[in-house]
This record gives sequence, structure tokens and C-alpha cells, in this order.
Amino acid sequence: MTTGTRPDGVRLQKVLAQAGVASRRGAEELIAAGRVTVDGKVVREMGRRVDPETAVVHVDGSRIVLQDDLVHLALNKPRGILSTMHDDRGRPCVGDLVVERGIVDEHFTGAPRARLFHVGRLDADTEGLLLLTNDGELGHRLMHPSYEIEKTYLAEVIGQVPREMGRRLRDGVELDDGPVRVHSFKLVDSTPGRSLVELVIHEGRKHVVRRLLDEVGHPVQRLVRTAIGEVRLGDQRPGRFRPLTRPEVGSLYRSVGM
Repeated sequence: MTTGTRPDGVRLQKVLAQAGVASRRGAEELIAAGRVTVDGKVVREMGRRVDPETAVVHVDGSRIVLQDDLVHLALNKPRGILSTMHDDRGRPCVGDLVVERGIVDEHFTGAPRARLFHVGRLDADTEGLLLLTNDGELGHRLMHPSYEIEKTYLAEVIGQVPREMGRRLRDGVELDDGPVRVHSFKLVDSTPGRSLVELVIHEGRKHVVRRLLDEVGHPVQRLVRTAIGEVRLGDQRPGRFRPLTRPEVGSLYRSVGM
């Protein structure tokens, strides 16, 4: 079995300090307190050496990214941009934004943009949070339906939403490719002829939020994904990227059992 512990590796406290967890002294205190695990086992000795390329290290239960070539980014995808790294028909796509913002040069020193991929999709008319990474295993798990990653959407819909709508959506609505249920539903605002709703869903089927709300009689006028798991869009401007924080990356690993 592959293990991250190596006699000729790097001292664990140095690895933690280089990953930005704490100072070298602070990392030693974390280890002494039993708050650090390597490959699933608590480590307390200061002399432990690990291979940063293979060791799976957690601090307080959160995965710590040790490889300095791993990239985890959040993009606020604007409306009209395709969720693809390249479009043969020349339509605006996420890959264009990657190049325009210098993401390739900044993180990969000129490496081809194909190394960076988006996690899941948003249709061209849907705005909001899209994750990009070169961490293949994490991206695969985040997209796999078995992990049921929560995705939060803010939808502007036609009509005034009735009081019982939330219960109906939580109970499930039958679509042409099977039933769909929301995890939670909230009416945010309502004016004559228009409502703003927030819903949390585990589903990843194509156009599922639009189809769901259309099925219950409230077609979507505007749709924004505001969160994936614990990663939130916040006040990030459209078209802008930002690196995920260490707690955000840790939350994504935790949500898929890595």
C-alpha cells in the first residue's frame, strides 16, 4: 500500500509550514496536540518525515494540500459564457476567460489550458459559481452523484410563488427523466408578477433547476449559482477568478471523503 511516510522525506512540521497552515513552531504545537494525521493515523512525534507528493495530511479533520502545483479556483461565470475550455465554433467560453485573466501564465507558467478543467457545468444563460482545478480526483468526486454535493441557486421566476411551493419541491417533482427533490427552499422576495427564490439541490442533471421550476409553473428569468458545498460566491465580480482559501479546499476534500 502506498504511504506518504518516507525516511528521506521532508519533516512534517516544515511541510505544514510551507502549506501555510502555521509557522514551524505552530505546526509543532499542532502535532504535539494530536491534531495532525498522516494517511489516517495521528502523528505526535516531531521527527516524522513525509513525501509531500503522496502523503494525505489532515489538520483538525481538514485535508491540507501539500502539492504546490495543485490549483483550486472559483469563477463567477457571466451570462453568455459556455462552460467549456474550448469551443470549436468560436463562441465565448470559460477557456477564453482563463487566457484573458492570465490564469495559465500565473499558475502553470505557460502550460496548456487543457490542464485546468471546470468541475461540472452551468448552461450559457446561468451565472455564478464555477470551480476550476487541475486536481483530477477531487474534480471527479465532486461531479459524481453519489457524493450528493449541495449546490445553492438564486432564481428570479415569473409569478408569485404560493406558500406551499417549498413543501411540494421537497416532496419531489416528476420530470421526464425522473423525479427531483430540493434539499431546501426559501422565498427571498416577491413583487407582483415576480419572485426571487433560493433553493439547495444535490442534482446535477442538465438544466434541472430550470426544468424543475418550469414544471411547477414558474419559469426562470434569471438563475445564479451562489454556492457549491461550503464554497460561496459572495461579492465576487462576474468574470473574475479567485483562489480558494485553505478552509474552502479542505471542505471540498472533506465532502468527498478525501
